[in-house]
Amino acid sequence: MVRVGHDQQRLRSATGPDPWLFGFAVIHRDDQRVVGAASFKGPPDDDGVVEIAYGIVPAYQGQGYATEAASALVAFATERVDVCTIRAHTMPDSNASMRVLVKSGFQLVGDVIDEEDGLVCRWERTVS
Repeated sequence: MVRVGHDQQRLRSATGPDPWLFGFAVIHRDDQRVVGAASFKGPPDDDGVVEIAYGIVPAYQGQGYATEAASALVAFATERVDVCTIRAHTMPDSNASMRVLVKSGFQLVGDVIDEEDGLVCRWERTVS
């Protein structure tokens, strides 16, 4: 028996598109292929905080696509009146995602324990 994951169940029961729950594909225009994903971890919480997540397949990394995806998520979130803070988490070791977040206007807040990933660095950007 194959178990359907929580995200698949949520997608199947959806009554329409919801960018807060399902995110976006990152498509390479020239190659006409999906090269990554950009999403939110859910809708803004009661404090107006929303968390972003993104990933690019290895063959397309290092070419600015993650920065473009993160910037697009920031632009989408800042257009919503209920978003006050945009958050992201990275692994604590120096990595490309940290550089993406700095380029996208995020500030390192500190270390936190994530339920799924353990120790991570929290990054935030205030919406003005």
